Amino acid sequence: MELLARHAAVLFVEVVTDSNGRNKSVNENRRSEILLGAHMSISGGVHTAIERGCSIKCTAIQMFVKNNMQWFARPLTREEIRTFCDHVQRGDLLSIFAHANYLINLAATNPQFHTNSIRALSEELTRADQLELPFLILHPGAHLGAGEEAGLEKIVDSINRVFRKIPKVKARIALETTAGQGSCLGHRFEQISCVINNICEPERLCVCLDTAHIFAAGYDIGSEAGIKKTFREFDRVIGFNRLAAIHVNDSKTARGSRVDRHQHIGKGQIGLDAFRFIMRDRRFRKIPKVLETPKGKELHEDVANMKTLRGLLKTPRTGRSN
Repeated sequence: MELLARHAAVLFVEVVTDSNGRNKSVNENRRSEILLGAHMSISGGVHTAIERGCSIKCTAIQMFVKNNMQWFARPLTREEIRTFCDHVQRGDLLSIFAHANYLINLAATNPQFHTNSIRALSEELTRADQLELPFLILHPGAHLGAGEEAGLEKIVDSINRVFRKIPKVKARIALETTAGQGSCLGHRFEQISCVINNICEPERLCVCLDTAHIFAAGYDIGSEAGIKKTFREFDRVIGFNRLAAIHVNDSKTARGSRVDRHQHIGKGQIGLDAFRFIMRDRRFRKIPKVLETPKGKELHEDVANMKTLRGLLKTPRTGRSN
């Protein structure tokens, strides 16, 4: 499934029959598809994320590669890898990528915590690679009082160490923009750029932009003019070619609050203009857009949020939703 699948190329899925008369998915051109979906649980096995995503007609999903609140996990078995990679519904999802666990902090000041972070990230990148996923989204880290410069230097050194440990792994790290809560780094584009520019293998890095995070960090995306300006700044500082995914989340908290609280689309402080721009601009068509908003097991909230987002493809600009 190699590079084409890894970079979430836009494909077309048509149903044909194999030699046994069973339906199977064949990938061809699907350029009209919007890459849209949500984070999916892996409860019951990594392959269940595919089934959950397909059950609500996602075209893209994000998933963990292990329990996100534990440092380590047993290795994936060959059967688990095969079940995921050869899943009959995998071709119906045009983009599948991973998110790292939330314990990892590459700027950690505690030696054992930092050692665990290096090992956990290395193992999760390996798992993502085994599942043929193109990248693993990672929060850069929190300096915990050591200061921004020291924190960024430690993140750079840590990523270099990880890459040296797993030289053959093709799955990339996607640095995620953060809200800047506490001492978390990555809330300014310049901080993300600093890491990329100082890494020994920058080609192994890309970026995930989270709308709720950058809004809480202070970027003005509450209007069409504001979000256009923000993306011009992103392109100037980081480079649009680095953008691998977008977390489409509204924010419960105000712009500049530096508090990370996600809200359903159109129900938070951002308003609909930012999401309308992201859904309509041709540059984002091949970039997967996934929700990380609160939901229950039945995924009704994801369905409603995706309906809202797809509706923005047709509706005129109206500003904030009440």
